[in-house]
Amino acid sequence: MLHKLIYNFGTRKRNPSLFNYYSFLKQTDNWSYEQLQELQLKRSKDFLCFVNKYSPYYKNIFNDLDFLPENIESIQDLKELPIIEKSDLLKFNEDIHSQYSFKKVFFSETSGTSGQPLKFYRNEEWDSHNRAAMFRGYSWYNVYPWDKNGYFWGYNISKKSKFRIQLLDFLQNRFRVFSYDEKEIEAFVRKLKKAKYLSGYSSMIYEVAKLVNKMGLSNDFNLKMIKGTSEQIFPKYFEEVQAAFGGKIISEYGAAESGLIAFECPYGNMHINMENVIVEEDEGDIIVTNLLSRSFPIIRYRLGDRVKLADNSFKCKCGRSHPVLLEVMGRTGKRVFGKEKSYPSFTFYYVFKNLALNHNLSLNYQAIQEERGKVILKIEQEDKTYNHLLQNELMKYFSDDIEFSISYGQQLHTMNGKLKDFITKLD
Repeated sequence: MLHKLIYNFGTRKRNPSLFNYYSFLKQTDNWSYEQLQELQLKRSKDFLCFVNKYSPYYKNIFNDLDFLPENIESIQDLKELPIIEKSDLLKFNEDIHSQYSFKKVFFSETSGTSGQPLKFYRNEEWDSHNRAAMFRGYSWYNVYPWDKNGYFWGYNISKKSKFRIQLLDFLQNRFRVFSYDEKEIEAFVRKLKKAKYLSGYSSMIYEVAKLVNKMGLSNDFNLKMIKGTSEQIFPKYFEEVQAAFGGKIISEYGAAESGLIAFECPYGNMHINMENVIVEEDEGDIIVTNLLSRSFPIIRYRLGDRVKLADNSFKCKCGRSHPVLLEVMGRTGKRVFGKEKSYPSFTFYYVFKNLALNHNLSLNYQAIQEERGKVILKIEQEDKTYNHLLQNELMKYFSDDIEFSISYGQQLHTMNGKLKDFITKLD
């Protein structure tokens, strides 16, 4: 009860529009696809009219294209506008920002894992409504944001920052590990027995799950939700996390600049947050328009991930009409350079997916390229019995254009941030 009161008080101060919007999202959760489309079109008009008035960058684009947002008749009309890249957000950052005096904005900065960090401001409605969409996803698992929870988001935190983070964690009824030793893990597990959910980097949840299983710690938890975010969830993660924490790891997909894009329902499907974002698929690339981003408009943005959308006829057993995102296959921007050709880095996704589907072989990997035509491939699992199957799959996609140096039984994670499945020094 105390933490619910703290949460409600803090939210009304920081995110005053969250509660009303959360109630609205609980209603639209049961809307038909046609109703959601109608809402999306109305919001698109309102959003684009605002952008046309206050964003110098987009005002120029609209003028050049004779694009009149008040006249759009379909979401498809947005395709008249150009697709923008991360480089555009960086280069035209100041002009993209809206020249409007918002009551409250929040400074945001991306991690920069795929390049230069992006800095921008989010208006309060954008921040609040994005959080409301996330908490609606929590409600699918009977979880409340004030429930006691465990959290993984980086380990190497300075002593100076540790006290401030511990205070913030207390106010949010959460706890985390600050080091990677067994005593710290044991203390974390003891607290976890009283927690309702667990969240954070997918790879970190997996790494701690391995330790819990290796140490033989009791796994009598009462977790209603185990949420992995910001990273791809490898097939091997599922069995390790299930054994350690007694539940399936589910996915939340989005980014700081795009907002929450999709949340996995209890039936295992990732439903697109249609009330807040428009998602397109352009030759496998995800293109996102964030209808909340009035302070820093995100319109037809190539996020940099390779995805697969479900067919319009797909029906989830949960009954929701929101479209489904079937797969997130990895980053599109990085290239693997062979002796003669180059390949998208997400090719590795298909290599290891085929091993899992066709041979029931789940391997966690990290590929590193320091020299053209050569790749170091680290495999976490120690069993080399199926090396010939891996070699066959690599040959299928890369032929003899790349020489692979494969090492098994490797530690992949440094435990201070995201796990990168492909690292290159050639870009």
